[in-house]
Amino acid sequence: MSNLTRRRFISTSASAVAATGLSPALAAEEKLEHMPWSFPAGKAEHIIMFWLGGGACHIDTWDPKKLGDAKARTPGSYYPAIATALPDTQVCEHLPKCAGILDRFNILRTVQHGVIDEHAAATNMMHTGRMTTGTITYPSIGSGVAYHRGAAAQDAPPYVLIGYPNVTRGPGFLGAKAGFVYLTETSEGPGGFSRARDVSDRRQQRRQLLLEKVRQQFAAQEQSAIIDQYDQTIEQALRLAGPGFMSAFQLKKEPSDLRNAYGGEFGQRCLLARRLVERGTRFVEVSHNLNFINGAGWDTHNDGQLNQHLLIEELDHALSSLVLDLEAKKLLDKTLVVVSTEFGRPAGFDGGGGRGHHSQGFSVVMAGGGLQNGKTIGETDELGMKVVNRPISVPDLHASMYYALGINPRKLLYAGDRPVPTTDMGTPIKELFV
Repeated sequence: MSNLTRRRFISTSASAVAATGLSPALAAEEKLEHMPWSFPAGKAEHIIMFWLGGGACHIDTWDPKKLGDAKARTPGSYYPAIATALPDTQVCEHLPKCAGILDRFNILRTVQHGVIDEHAAATNMMHTGRMTTGTITYPSIGSGVAYHRGAAAQDAPPYVLIGYPNVTRGPGFLGAKAGFVYLTETSEGPGGFSRARDVSDRRQQRRQLLLEKVRQQFAAQEQSAIIDQYDQTIEQALRLAGPGFMSAFQLKKEPSDLRNAYGGEFGQRCLLARRLVERGTRFVEVSHNLNFINGAGWDTHNDGQLNQHLLIEELDHALSSLVLDLEAKKLLDKTLVVVSTEFGRPAGFDGGGGRGHHSQGFSVVMAGGGLQNGKTIGETDELGMKVVNRPISVPDLHASMYYALGINPRKLLYAGDRPVPTTDMGTPIKELFV
């Protein structure tokens, strides 16, 4: 909600709330937080979000259309479609494992946003649900969940990013408490959490006592919110460096058959995500653009398009294994799995045989989370270029993710004294809940 819209709302509401004894501003803020939906919120406990950085082509994955030809520059899907566990729903031929269990999924085929088709701006929109602004840095969906729900266990961080850190994934005005712990290699865990081999328990204890004294002395001289946040970060880091959380990274304790089913490094990140959820992490983002096995990642210009199937197949193995693994451990209903990206790709091919950017209608996939699964929501036209029915905004997408966890997507957060709704007045997608 813009400043102008919010001020107008507060102004026009003033006369109606005068008799309540509340100030017009406070009454208007309560009105903003009101949830007008009759369907119940979800009861999930965790979110694992796959991030297909670069812009995954929707018509080459979850929303196949008639076949095109990259060499002849004939618009259409690059791969044939196959049947799935859902009647009348097809997906790309390189998603056979997910196709067989698609009744655990929902495909949202009409996600759209009005951001210029540029990676950084679109990535920010898909993570924060808002346009960039020079006056405020908005929190990401991961930080919002971390802020509202916190970790599910004391020895776990609320938010883990398996990928490279970026401001679009960060806490914005929520501060360090809603920030992420990140890592890029599953074998090593977060940098700085593992002590050097020559540091004994006794030596570590002495170091912590010295650090505590230094912190106390500094706090006695200087006090500020930034220092408080820094202290909270230190406390969390010391707690997470213990064996409880660090045991999550011992993937070799998992059965070899299961590790092999997940696949290579990306698959191992997904297995780690399940282990983090088991230990109480509330939100995990797993990036799938760290290893450009097709030469370009999901940014499928030129030859990246020709080898896109390598990424799709890797995603199919890891995603299907995660869903079945969560189901076997009775965690699927408690864990919402989301497959997101910054935008889709147009049906036409450029001169190099690749595709451009397209944000006016693309696919996001959800699985588990206690939702009413097995639905394909929304429809695009014959080439996937325009939304035919049921458009889904990014605020609505985020509202659905929050609502699945029982969080009011219009709950007010505060950037200083400024009230900011958790989502940009998003409405949960009803079909996911009833």
